[in-house]
Amino acid sequence: MGTWDVGPFDNDTAADWCGDLDEAAADAREGMVRATLIRAADTTEYLDAHVSEEAVAAAALVASQCPGGEPAGPHYGPDEPLPDLTGLRALALQALDRVMAEPSELPELWAESDGGPWQATITRLRTTLAPQVPGEQLRLS
Repeated sequence: MGTWDVGPFDNDTAADWCGDLDEAAADAREGMVRATLIRAADTTEYLDAHVSEEAVAAAALVASQCPGGEPAGPHYGPDEPLPDLTGLRALALQALDRVMAEPSELPELWAESDGGPWQATITRLRTTLAPQVPGEQLRLS
C-alpha cells in the first residue's frame, strides 16, 4: 500500500516500525526510539525515505507525551505502553530538522504530490516538541 495519508504513522514503514516497537521488550522501547532518532539526526549523506519515515514516527511518539501532543496513531501506532520519552524532545527536533534538510528523499517524494498537508504535520510536531519558555502563555485576540 505504501503511503495512505499525511500522518506520522500513515505509511507501511512507520506501521512496521511500530509493530517492531510493540514486539520489543518493555525496557528496550526507549532505546529503540532513541536509536531511530539518532540514525536520522546523524545522517550526513542522502537520507533515505524509510529512515525518515521511522524518525517521523519516533518523533511523533515523543510529541504525543508532551503538553498539547496528539495521541499516537490509533490504528497504526504502537499498541503496547511506552516509557516516558519526553527526555528525547531535543533529539526528536534534530531528527525532524534532518528529515527536512537536503539531501533527504522524503521531502522530495512529498514535493511530487501536494506535500503541503504533510509539511503541516511536521510543523505541528516541531511546535509540540519545541521547549516552552517559562511563563510564556498564548494570547488569544
